[in-house]
Amino acid sequence: MAGHSHWAGIKHKKGKADKQRSKIFSKLSKEITVAAKLGDNDPAMNPRLRSAIQAARSANMPKDNIERAIDKSSINTELNFENLRYEGFGPEKVAVIVETLTDNKNRTASSIRTIFQKAGGSLGTQGSASHNFNQIGIIKISKKEVSDERIFELAIEAGADECKTNDDFHEIHCPINEIYNVKKELEKEINNFISTDIEWIPLNNIIISKEKNDDLINFFETLEEDDDVQNIYSNAKFKE
Repeated sequence: MAGHSHWAGIKHKKGKADKQRSKIFSKLSKEITVAAKLGDNDPAMNPRLRSAIQAARSANMPKDNIERAIDKSSINTELNFENLRYEGFGPEKVAVIVETLTDNKNRTASSIRTIFQKAGGSLGTQGSASHNFNQIGIIKISKKEVSDERIFELAIEAGADECKTNDDFHEIHCPINEIYNVKKELEKEINNFISTDIEWIPLNNIIISKEKNDDLINFFETLEEDDDVQNIYSNAKFKE
């Protein structure tokens, strides 16, 4: 479940589209490789791989890139990645969770700690920030795939806790240990998914004033540029 950063709904609009696209593809490729390595190379038999491929397609990642990422799992047998979570507090004391996928935890820990320190924040221990969040499964589906009325019916039938809809997509919430079971039920009628993620949702937000926006956005961007970082969550809420 990769390639997404969640900063309480804001993505700044600077002219870095190509660079960001390359980074997203890199993170998605890594998730595909790891998912294939840990399970079956056949997406039909491996729900994590299937979800990673669907996320890649949703990001318009070329088919060749996807196939190379799958092949890499069997070619490079000594490649060992692990998921590591870092917690801390960034500028304005916002709580931050950083999820990484790394083959060198010492390198990653040093890099993440340095980014926090340079921003005037601090890296904490496990649990220091996560108690400010709930962890839930979130499945996103384009509104082009299914009607508002039908998605609510499907969500109930699949055993989801909640179903929301907005201008562009439907969002289904479920317990984290049920996410692939819920998705399996949805797949009986829906073929394309935007993403299937386990996300950290803040219990309460810290309102960030406009004059402080840039400091915090630069901090998130620096984290996001690290090749090992897959997802970023915070309880910051930016004033428009």
